[in-house]
Amino acid sequence: MIVSSVFFINSIMLGAGLAMDALSVSIANGFAEPCMKKARMCTIAGVFAFFQALMPVAGWVCVHTIVTYFSAFEKAVPWIALILLSFLGGRMIIEGIRESGSPDEVKIGGKTLLAQGIATSIDALSAGFAIADYNLIMALLCAFIISAVTFLICLSGLVFGKKLGMRFAGKAGIIGGIILILIGIEIFVSGIF
Repeated sequence: MIVSSVFFINSIMLGAGLAMDALSVSIANGFAEPCMKKARMCTIAGVFAFFQALMPVAGWVCVHTIVTYFSAFEKAVPWIALILLSFLGGRMIIEGIRESGSPDEVKIGGKTLLAQGIATSIDALSAGFAIADYNLIMALLCAFIISAVTFLICLSGLVFGKKLGMRFAGKAGIIGGIILILIGIEIFVSGIF
């Protein structure tokens, strides 16, 4: 297989499709933390981009090495996403209820961000099947494109979420937590059916 314009278009489209869960969580994060600085926004978008690149490569490796184990794990993906995002969303709701309503009091911690990155990208493991025909260099290039697309999409989601969060400052953590739970349910339902 050769790198062509179709390869780039397919990689960009794959990246955009895979980034939708991360976009939703980015909006929720921006909503929950409306006073977020630009450097923090880049860090959050970077975490999502990293995992969105890592997971398809891991899926590609699985296809080329341990495909039987991966297919058994694939059935657990919707459950894992539902559990992680429901837990994180529930925690955000509880913190939002406890907070006094100041918009800069709700902060997305490092562990929470890491769990969000994993939860929103775990379904991207199956993208390894979509790029299974690629050689290693092409798979890595595709992962880089997916990462860049995810970064840009998540950054725009954070900006949008911040603007909404400023309007609903007192309820931002609660609404952000509800959004995370709904995203987990959506991933679960689309993965099961």
